[in-house]
Amino acid sequence: MTNDFIKIPTTESETVEFKTSFNREVIETVVAFSNTKGGKIYVGINDKKEIVGIQLTSESTQSWINEIKNKTSPQVIPDVEILNLDDKSVVKLSVIEYPIKPVSVRGKYFKRVSNSNHLLSIDEIANEHLKTLNSSWDMFPDPIHSLDDISQEKVQKSMEVLKSNGITVGKSAVSFLLKYDLLRENRPTNAAYLMFKAKDSVFTTIELGRFQDSITIKDTARTKSDIITQVDEVLNYIKKHINLEVIITGDAQNTQKWQYPMEAVREIVLNMIIHRDYRSASDSIVKIFNDKIEFYNPGRLPESISIENLLSNDYKSTPRNKKIAEFFKDLGLIEKYGSGIQRIINYFKKENLPLPEFKNISDGFQVTVFAGGQIGGQIGGQIGGQIGGQIGGQIGGQKLSEIQQQIVELITEVPTITRNELSSTLNINASAVQKHIDKLKKTGIIQREGADRGGYWKIKHKT
Repeated sequence: MTNDFIKIPTTESETVEFKTSFNREVIETVVAFSNTKGGKIYVGINDKKEIVGIQLTSESTQSWINEIKNKTSPQVIPDVEILNLDDKSVVKLSVIEYPIKPVSVRGKYFKRVSNSNHLLSIDEIANEHLKTLNSSWDMFPDPIHSLDDISQEKVQKSMEVLKSNGITVGKSAVSFLLKYDLLRENRPTNAAYLMFKAKDSVFTTIELGRFQDSITIKDTARTKSDIITQVDEVLNYIKKHINLEVIITGDAQNTQKWQYPMEAVREIVLNMIIHRDYRSASDSIVKIFNDKIEFYNPGRLPESISIENLLSNDYKSTPRNKKIAEFFKDLGLIEKYGSGIQRIINYFKKENLPLPEFKNISDGFQVTVFAGGQIGGQIGGQIGGQIGGQIGGQIGGQKLSEIQQQIVELITEVPTITRNELSSTLNINASAVQKHIDKLKKTGIIQREGADRGGYWKIKHKT
């Protein structure tokens, strides 16, 4: 028994627990500490840090150890120290992080989160086990799909990109998949199927939408492609529905500026695709509004990482899909693990835009980015009482008429709007609409992309 001055922690925390007596909760805390970072349990101190002491016999602590040992799997044996505090006996149980996870108590698995024990879900149990094996779900053979479901052409395309990046690849698609450990037991891994699948499937569905408000949808699309192709598909859809400002500089090359920093948007899209929980039945969703974009992805942040950790860059990156993250890095699509969030924030700071919002929501994670007042606030969302006047000015020495300003506003708001819809909204005949459109096209303000049916308008210049 120790009689020296002993410093006791001031509060319960991720690594400290106070208990008045030895009971089932003590064993649960032993397991939670084993599955996290380890910790110390003080038996004989209440949660207000009042030393109440505990009655001990010569067999007490040995009995506790035996009970902990018999009820945990794998068996955990904490170190025991009896302390003499204010002439009262307090038992300190010291637990180290167990190397093989997760540890259970009578079939239940706990993890330490802040100052409490968190009961693990089935998915969390599986993830803890995979992390122990230095593995992840995407590295295991796909039980449903075979090599026939893999596009040889897509594999070859990635091989060419890797060659250009100075990475040695095999001669055939199969040897390449084997080299990258994307083929196991003669089956493609989950990562291989997601990256190179020959046909579209629901496993990678991303819902895309342009919204006038929270309930009014102006345009929708859906991608079910392989996840490498999806990067450009999602980015192209976003570019189709956000504003592009052309700044006349007087030089041969004018300056173009998107409504949002596209480097940051690209980083968000990559994070969404790489870190998605593909075991979830939920889809990824991108919602584009006049003044913001919401990116929702199945798969919450790990319990060990808070939003505050994310914003301060105070966390250790643990990719949910390690093989996908590794491959995207080799393709040159991402720079390194764990730095993406900080880069996103820095891009918005550089443009003096509101900082993105990050939050866990439902069973996933959502990033919301906001437009600034100059482009998003003045141009977007002005239809309905404030049409016109926001875009006017001198273009090529000619001032836009009120009708032309309204047409540009409507096209900005709804790029897929038709001539008949313009005619109905502006209450002028279709031939007059066509004359104004021809004038706007001639002065280089608007441009038609695609066919009359299924195409869309693109704003080439805004003052």
